[in-house]
Amino acid sequence: MTQAPPAPHTPSPDLPRVLGAPQATAIVVGTIIGSGIFLVPTEMMRDTGSSALVYLAWITGGLLSLFGAMTYAELGSMLPYAGGEYVFLRGAYGDTPAFLYMWTWFAVAKPASIAAVTSGLARTLGVFSTFHFLTKHIAGTPILWSQVFAICVTWLITGLNYLGIKKAGDFQLIFTVLKAVLILIVAALCFASASGSFANFSTSLPGARGGFGGFMLALIATLWAYDGWNDLTMVAGEVRRPERSLPIALIGGLFIVGILFMATNAAIQYILPAAQIAATERPAVAAFSVVAGPRGAGFVAAAMALSIFVTLNGTIMSGARIPFAAARDRLFFPQFAHIHPRFQSPSTSLVIQALLSTVLLLFLSQFQQHFELAVFAEWLFYMLTATTIFIYRRRQPGLPRPYRVWGYPILPAIFVVCAAAVLIWSYAGNLKGSLLGTVLILLGLPILHLIRKRYANAPDASSRG
Repeated sequence: MTQAPPAPHTPSPDLPRVLGAPQATAIVVGTIIGSGIFLVPTEMMRDTGSSALVYLAWITGGLLSLFGAMTYAELGSMLPYAGGEYVFLRGAYGDTPAFLYMWTWFAVAKPASIAAVTSGLARTLGVFSTFHFLTKHIAGTPILWSQVFAICVTWLITGLNYLGIKKAGDFQLIFTVLKAVLILIVAALCFASASGSFANFSTSLPGARGGFGGFMLALIATLWAYDGWNDLTMVAGEVRRPERSLPIALIGGLFIVGILFMATNAAIQYILPAAQIAATERPAVAAFSVVAGPRGAGFVAAAMALSIFVTLNGTIMSGARIPFAAARDRLFFPQFAHIHPRFQSPSTSLVIQALLSTVLLLFLSQFQQHFELAVFAEWLFYMLTATTIFIYRRRQPGLPRPYRVWGYPILPAIFVVCAAAVLIWSYAGNLKGSLLGTVLILLGLPILHLIRKRYANAPDASSRG
């Protein structure tokens, strides 16, 4: 029996395949649903001024993310190795684009995301009187207790992942289910409350930006809320039966997320009219305060904290696999390819990722601004990665494809075109930050030159197996 030739530069899956379809789905759902759904309805209402346009943005963002997930499902089931997008880009376009992707995630996007998520957790817990101390400075220092708390949480979840992805995956599954249950409870109690009215769905916000510009800003907010569906491909090398589990998790996970997002947004709008949604920074907390008073606000804050905690686990888990994969291909420092002999985790990559996040938490205060530097870069690489499906279909038509994206080439093309539009809109809307982000990406080129020069004779892990 003749076996199809493997794709170029595909590393052998050295990390153990211990994640089943439930854990893989939990990585998708748990990583996507963070604080976004609890917060972005405010910005979306301010941008559109209309409940109908808010829902149109949620639906459009969900469909666009689904098209991307379907495209990634074909790529991931075809090339189920650690690193995800890095592997797809390297096989299609070579070392340099793949390295720049890895560099962007390693040096900017993932550490800044971890810092933003953990600091957001600290701010969320600040709602409770027990945690009011987090807003205070440590005596004699400019450091806030919230920064120390965020650093401790970063290392706690890093330690969980250090002990092996099986433990981290089980944690993700259990608490993602709990997160979904809490969200459904909040939605159900809101709709059961006499304080709500379906008339609120027809209210509008005078003075909102509105128009196409307002809708695009709301769409970008939904895409930020949906962001994270691609993280599963980064741990694809540790998923059992990836040809089956990856498509199920990516596509099924996004359907679950879409249902939970729409239910939460509907519950908020059922309780609060458009003007009140736009006036509060925490619309979910405000809505449940109307339903259940201060205890209701505390319940939603606790659900938000749990949601952020689970998102952090998925973010740390996925981010460490990208430099790990590059190191095995002689495109990064070889120490990052180290696998812990007992726990079978990319231990060095996890520790360095936590150290970079700690530096951000200690010395930078505007984490969300720094994370915005990488937003346009994320969509740049989403767009580039999605185009690889056309390259693989043309160059390697005989490569086994356990899952083929439905609607090819139309749906992947729609995703690429829309990603380009989002990229252009984001770049123009934050020109200074986008230019700085471009510089940070291009700084990877001299790093790549040095690594090639130093480790040119090192054994290439992609040739093992």
